[in-house]
Amino acid sequence: MIKHLEKYFEFDELNTNWHKELLAGVTTFISMSYILFLNPTILGAAGMDKGAVFTATALASAIGCIMMGLYAKYPIASAPSLGINAFFAYTVCIGMKVPWQTALAGVMLASILFTLITIFKLQDIIIRAIPADLKSAISAGIGLFIAFIGLHEGGLIVKNSSTLVSLGSLTTPTVWLTIFGLLISAILMIRNVPGAIFIGMVLTSLLGIITQLIPLPTGIVSAVPSISSTFGAAITNIPKINSVQLWVVVLTFLLVTFFDTAGTLVGLAQQAGFMKNGTMPRAKKALLTDSVAMFSGSLFGTSPVGAYVESSAGIAVGGRSGMTVVFTGILFILGMFFSPLLTVVTSQVTAPALIIVGVLMASHLSSINWKKLEIAIPAFLIIIGMPLTYSIADGLALGMITYPITMLAAKRGKEIPPAMYILAVIFIGFLWILNR
Repeated sequence: MIKHLEKYFEFDELNTNWHKELLAGVTTFISMSYILFLNPTILGAAGMDKGAVFTATALASAIGCIMMGLYAKYPIASAPSLGINAFFAYTVCIGMKVPWQTALAGVMLASILFTLITIFKLQDIIIRAIPADLKSAISAGIGLFIAFIGLHEGGLIVKNSSTLVSLGSLTTPTVWLTIFGLLISAILMIRNVPGAIFIGMVLTSLLGIITQLIPLPTGIVSAVPSISSTFGAAITNIPKINSVQLWVVVLTFLLVTFFDTAGTLVGLAQQAGFMKNGTMPRAKKALLTDSVAMFSGSLFGTSPVGAYVESSAGIAVGGRSGMTVVFTGILFILGMFFSPLLTVVTSQVTAPALIIVGVLMASHLSSINWKKLEIAIPAFLIIIGMPLTYSIADGLALGMITYPITMLAAKRGKEIPPAMYILAVIFIGFLWILNR
């Protein structure tokens, strides 16, 4: 059985083993486990039961991860996406006064459209059309984005009314946990210690508990919250998607999730060395996995599900096969029963990992032809746009819209794939819809 699994997941070809895959799976889970607690808080603002959202988040994440591992064979985890969950709660439900049940129906319809796009192989045309320089920009941009998240979540960067952001206060004790974790992880990485990022997380958690900056969990095992209040609400509310306004919501869910997921998949595939001749093998399977996970999430009761950039933490510690996220998915299932223990993994514990991984992904900057402005400008807009707009999709939009313009200005129009013109128009519509 073990040998068959090793052959199925191509351990020898990928130069990996059970130890590496388990370590990577645990590291990925720890890096993204915060979503189990953050998502219920955000969707709870829309009137949803937080306990139900907690369970729905865990189940949708588990399905996405395990299917990605078994079917697409990539070490890329899925969970309810940040940003779009806030759009779901604050823009759609609170701002537009759409009941959360109807919003879930919108997510379900968007997931069906996502599946159709994938089945008809439109994603291959889209991914193949993106030039190699922009693929590198996507990977580097995601690196800066997650590093920015880490710096902010760890308290090293804070909001500032006069300068937008500034250095966090070093008098805040929890900030020093982030600094400790960052230094320890950096030293271990430089010394080529296996599992450096994971070890850094464990040591940071232990220091937090010892110094009482991180509270001890109140228990070990807890009952799994019921999803009876959210399960199936999406199906029964589909007939309520009957206006132009609500179809705009559906289209927004679709566009944001598709381009966030496609951009993340390409960036992570670039990081892990999976890209071949500028294309991502098994892209259809990876995208189909996320569309199924998105559908499952809407059925259980959560906002759109997509590929997670935190998967880069698992890739960085050696995860290369789908077994990585099978382990991650199993941990999401177990997390439903041991939720009190997850409170130990605070943002100060995960922040250093995100920052270090950001450094690793930024190495793709060297692959971009900076001497050609027609390439450098759209690439730069992608790279800087992702962290500054706090959105992978928005950063992609800035670069994709600009690329055909700069290439035409350089009289290189013949080199522009026809799909890039279509993408530019789609992204213009995407930004217009999102910013109405």
